[in-house]
Amino acid sequence: MTERRTLALIAHDAKKDEMVAFAKQHESKLADYKLFATGTTGGRIQDACPSLDVERMKSGPLGGDQQIGAMIADRALDGLFFFVDPLSPMPHDVDVKALMRLALVYDIPMALNRSTADIVLRSARLAGLSTSSQTPEISSQQ
Repeated sequence: MTERRTLALIAHDAKKDEMVAFAKQHESKLADYKLFATGTTGGRIQDACPSLDVERMKSGPLGGDQQIGAMIADRALDGLFFFVDPLSPMPHDVDVKALMRLALVYDIPMALNRSTADIVLRSARLAGLSTSSQTPEISSQQ
């Protein structure tokens, strides 16, 4: 039996609606993953998609970003979807940058917007399959 793949879902305040819409659109595909989310984002996803297995961490500014970062460092996450709002001030910008740095250091797939998240969710690598230039994506039926 293969271990269940894991994803973290985080969204800035101005992007929470977009993250919820993304989760609703891809609910059947996301159901294949154990999901972790920061506080409010996770609650909104659970309300919209009760079938999803979402473990809520603390709110981002209260340590949720760091909890997700620790999971990345422990290699407990297979991907990070972090819908960032580049036009709003971020009082916890240092935490956000640290989280993104960890995703880069540990080379996990990271999507910062919905277009990229759509692509990453279809990727063979995220599904745990070996990849080559001849097999960059898998179908949505898998």
